[in-house]
Formats: sequence, structure tokens, C-alpha cells
Amino acid sequence: MARTPTALIIEDEQDIANLVAFHLRREGIESSHAKSGRRGLEMARACAPDIVVLDLMLPDLDGIEVCRRLREDHATKHTPIVMLTARGSETDIVHGIESGADDYVTKPFSARVLVARLRNALRRRGDAPGASAQESLLTRVSGRLVVDLDRHTVEVDRTSIALTTTEFAMLLALARRPGFVRTRDQIIASVHGSNTVLSQRTIDVHITAIRRKLGELGPAIETVRGVGYRLSDLADAPTD
Repeated sequence: MARTPTALIIEDEQDIANLVAFHLRREGIESSHAKSGRRGLEMARACAPDIVVLDLMLPDLDGIEVCRRLREDHATKHTPIVMLTARGSETDIVHGIESGADDYVTKPFSARVLVARLRNALRRRGDAPGASAQESLLTRVSGRLVVDLDRHTVEVDRTSIALTTTEFAMLLALARRPGFVRTRDQIIASVHGSNTVLSQRTIDVHITAIRRKLGELGPAIETVRGVGYRLSDLADAPTD
């Protein structure tokens, strides 16, 4: 029997938390609730949820700080995080992604959209109800860069690189066809599905974060102006 995925909702408004929990339960996802950032951090470490739904405006620590701490903690650094907040400016979205969030949903929100985003994040991790086993079969090796979908790991020169689930999915989309250009729309579709609308700025922020984490191999992700991105042959360059 497949294990039931779990979500941690960090949200100070009880009505919103109840609404999110209701829709998650309908999708076969169990949830727990924390009303503050500090309590959310404690529960995340203790319960190891499969995904976190995080409000940005909390009574103690704000969502940005909570997200950063979750990413710094060994126990939660790979846990998908979806921010759910009323602050929907492009600057807020960029800050959320830069802090380590995998996705960003603004209030008022569509329950169907939120659940779809959560299921996509879980599916990329392999925990979604009904997720296909075939989604975890690909292993991609590209010289110094190894992207392993089966283990959901990335290595550069045999050193493990910590990526969020969204960053991992984007890098995988490029690594599947090194040397070929992927448009921003194609990258978005590979991560969230073809019906998702995200700003180009959001994609660019994720790519910048991936480049930074890849270190010397960061330039291997090339910008093709006016089109999108590609993983170049720099990834196959020999070590010194």
C-alpha cells in the first residue's frame, strides 16, 4: 500500500488553514497546522512533512525567514515549499523564490490551482498519489555534472548540490537535451504543466539560483537571448 503524503500548513489564519486542509484531504494528502513561524519550524523538524504550505506574513518569523531556515536545516532542505500569501508583487515573488521556495500562490487563491501546484511539487519528489513509477527512471550523466532523477540528486565533480524541487526540475529539463535550447514556456511546462502562467522574471530568478549553486559550472547554463536557456558542452569540460 502506498504511503499517504503529508503536508505542513504554516498559516496564522485558521479559516484559510482549514480550507487548505480540506482540499488537501480530498486529494489524499494528510496535513498538520502551525499558526506561527517558530512553531512551524519545530513541527517541520519533528514531523518531516512531504511538503510545506507557507504563509508569508506570520506573527513572529516571517515566511521568508522560515523558508531560509528550512533550507538551511539538513532535515528539511529538500522539502518542497509552496508559499501562499496576499503579497503578490513581482518583488515579493522574487524574494520568495530566492529564499528557497519552489512555488508561489497568491491570495485570494483558487483551491484547484493550489492543489495542482502542490501535487506537481509532490510528483517531482515522487510522493504524489498516483505518481507514475516511470517518472523516477531517468538518470542523466553529463561529464562533470550528474543529474539523477531516481535518487533526486545533483552532483558536480562528485560533490552533492542542494537544489529545491523546482530548481531540480528545471535543471533536469535542460539536462535531458544538452546543447538544445529550451524556451521559458517549455521549462515552465516541464515543471508545472502547460497551463501554468509564470512571469519570465520568475524563471530567470530560478535559473540564477541554479547557476550560483553549480559554482564553476554555472556558466554551462547559457542564456539564448529572446528564446530561453540551454545546457552547453561546458558541463562536459574536464576537471583541472
